[in-house]
Amino acid sequence: MSGLMDLLTSPTGRQLINGVSNQTGQSENKTAEVLSMAMPLIMGAMKKNANTTNGAQGLMSALSSKHDGSILDNLGGLFGGGVDDSVINDGAGILGHVFGNKQPQVENALSNKSGIDSGSVSQILKIAAPILLGYLGRQTRQQKISSPEGLNGLLGGLMGGNTAANKQQSLIESFLDSDGDGSIMDDLAGMVLNGGNKKSSGLGGVLGGLFGK
Repeated sequence: MSGLMDLLTSPTGRQLINGVSNQTGQSENKTAEVLSMAMPLIMGAMKKNANTTNGAQGLMSALSSKHDGSILDNLGGLFGGGVDDSVINDGAGILGHVFGNKQPQVENALSNKSGIDSGSVSQILKIAAPILLGYLGRQTRQQKISSPEGLNGLLGGLMGGNTAANKQQSLIESFLDSDGDGSIMDDLAGMVLNGGNKKSSGLGGVLGGLFGK
């Protein structure tokens, strides 16, 4: 099963990076850097939400209807004339659902880490979120997944199937709720930048692993 990093290096991923780069005016390298950091966070937050029955059922419903993967069929058309407002609005809704009131922290932290202004980071995430959900929806159909357990397995698999990737997944999940209070993205900025006092090695280690730094 291909993972998130495989997605970014695939032809679809390169098309995504190029299209988002053109849309935001940021370089492809910086766009790829933001996406490489953001996609595991979005997927990890989805996986955390899908750990509840209602969360899993809600995600399954979205994947079987609106986010069935059809958005991937014409990325050239999606980016050709500028991304439609409906896609941007859809992305904003997805991000609001998975990150909640931590979304500004996510954007500011990724901005500080990448050197891209937070407005551009926000735009990158809003475009990427529907495409990532479409990719997840296509994987769900291809693998004939119809249960919350199967969905959780798929999410875990996309975040990596080997020991090192499992460790990264564990770090991401612990990072999503660093003090165990159920608050997704708790203390994000400090941990992304390795400047926080709590579990400062958590996401920083994950990102270092992703970028080989």
